[in-house]
Amino acid sequence: MFRVARLYDSTIGKKILMACTGAVLLLFVVGHLIGNLKIFLGQAEFDHYAEFLREMGAPLLPHGAGLWIARLVLLGAVGVHIISAIQLTLTSWAARGTAYQKQERLAFSYASYTMRWGGVVVFFYVLYHLAHLTWGTAHHNFTASPYNNVVSGFQTWWVALIYIVALMPLGLHVYHGIWSACQTLGVNNPRYNTWRRPFAATVAALIVIGYLSIPVAVLAGWVTLNEG
Repeated sequence: MFRVARLYDSTIGKKILMACTGAVLLLFVVGHLIGNLKIFLGQAEFDHYAEFLREMGAPLLPHGAGLWIARLVLLGAVGVHIISAIQLTLTSWAARGTAYQKQERLAFSYASYTMRWGGVVVFFYVLYHLAHLTWGTAHHNFTASPYNNVVSGFQTWWVALIYIVALMPLGLHVYHGIWSACQTLGVNNPRYNTWRRPFAATVAALIVIGYLSIPVAVLAGWVTLNEG
C-alpha cells in the first residue's frame, strides 16, 4: 500500500493513472458510439438499446442498478483523471524555469494546451449532454422515448451545432491521449513506433465521424421523428 502511495505521489504515477483512467473513458466513448449508431436502424432498435442499458445485470441486479454501477465507475475514472491532470499541470508550472521556458513551450505547448483546455471543454460538454438527453432539463420536448429525444433535440440547429463543435476538442483529446498513453505505458518499439500517431489519429477520426454522423443525419432529414 505504501508503494502504491509513493507511486501516486510521483509524476510517472500520476501519468500512469491518467493513462489507465483514460483507457476506461475511451472504451466508454467507443461503446457509447456503437450503441448510438443504432439510431440509423429506427426507433424500435434505438429505444430497445436504451432499455437494455437500464436492464443490465438482470435478473441478478434490480432495474437500473447495472447502469448506476457503470456510471459510478465512470464517475470515479473521470474524477481520478481530472485530479491527476490538475496535479500534473501544477507540477509542470512549478518546475518550469526561465532558462528553458521558451524551448519547452515550443516542444510541448500545443499538445499540453490541447489536452488541458480540450479536457475542460469536453467536461462542460458532457454536463450539457447529460442535462439535454439524460436528465431532460435542457431539452425543449423531453419524452420517454430516447429516439425522439435525440431526433427532436438535434432538429434545433444550434443544439446540433453545440455537439458538432464539441467533437473537435474531443477528437484532439482522444488523439493526444492515445499517443501519450502509449508513451507512458511503455508501448515503445522501433517496429511500431511510426504507427502510434497514425493509429491515434485514425481512432480519433473514426470517433468524431461516428458521433458527427448523428446530428448531421437529423439536420439533413435522413433520420426523422416517427409520425403518429
